Amino acid sequence: MDRRVYLSIIGAIATAGIAALLGLLAAPILEPLAWALIIGIATIPYYNRLTQRIPNRPGRCAGLMVLAVTVCFVLPIAGLITTIAQNAPAWFQTAQGVVRDFATSGSTILHSIPFIDRIISLVERSGIDVGGYAAKSAGPISGGIVNAATNMAKGLAELMFILVVALFILFFVYRDGERVMSTAVTRFAPDGNNMRRYLSRIRATTTAVAVGTLFTCLVQGIIAGIGYFFADVPAPVLFAGLTSVAALVPVVGTAIIWVPLAAYVAFKGAYVTAGLLALWCIFMVGLADNAIRPIAVGAKGNVPVPAVVLGAICGVTTIGLLGLILGPIIFATVINLWHELATVERPETAQGEETRPPSD
Repeated sequence: MDRRVYLSIIGAIATAGIAALLGLLAAPILEPLAWALIIGIATIPYYNRLTQRIPNRPGRCAGLMVLAVTVCFVLPIAGLITTIAQNAPAWFQTAQGVVRDFATSGSTILHSIPFIDRIISLVERSGIDVGGYAAKSAGPISGGIVNAATNMAKGLAELMFILVVALFILFFVYRDGERVMSTAVTRFAPDGNNMRRYLSRIRATTTAVAVGTLFTCLVQGIIAGIGYFFADVPAPVLFAGLTSVAALVPVVGTAIIWVPLAAYVAFKGAYVTAGLLALWCIFMVGLADNAIRPIAVGAKGNVPVPAVVLGAICGVTTIGLLGLILGPIIFATVINLWHELATVERPETAQGEETRPPSD
């Protein structure tokens, strides 16, 4: 075998091995890196404004931006996690108590609810023992509550680790991100102007999706919190924060939080209040999602709403919580870049067809 070919094969194998080793070593920080890039790209315009006010101090500006992100984004999440951790034991005991009560007197509880009692009576007349099914389901439900509490504790601990590492990476994204991208475009891109335009488009899309989605979720949480307060739901501020987080989930969204709360209010005997709370969340919170999200997301980046919804569904199914933000960004970026490429190439095609000499 030729010595050059042999060295080329050895070099290719060594390069692939090094790349695989780097990927294996970097696997634990891939999710924090993704969060840092999303936050950094979405907030880089504010960093650029800060560097104009404090020139020649990129490290100081990056530190101030990380501090601002910590105060506005990370600390509220940390406070929410701390509150959940403090209230989790009480919630666990309450949930198990409700399950035990439902197992022993579930049929009686259901009979006390208007309209439901008629349905239960018809079901029992057909020979189905509702109380027996309620007693049998108590064990699996209680076990599911224990598993949910354990998974929640693990998830909260992992989220705090991810946020801390993401803040560390975010400092370097602010300080060195623009320089690294500019150097990469200059050295590797065949057409620097087009690549810069595409990167600017990606930045605008990322900012529109991230900021618009978070703003919509915040508004939904505030509106739901108002309903929780007047419905006398315990800890309305806490559940409003949880509703904001649940609003990231596509399709079901805020219903993950307000449906159990409305059921809790109904089991307390306040059926009218529970019905009004459900109507408030269906129409007002749902209206905020349908009216504000298209405006907030599409205002800056011209992002189609189906891309946001489908991206969130595919993202959360594939990679979990990160996919709720990363999925819509990828979908919207691909669609916008496709339109950008089609817009760029269409005039050239039309001009070529006009200048082509007619065939005999």
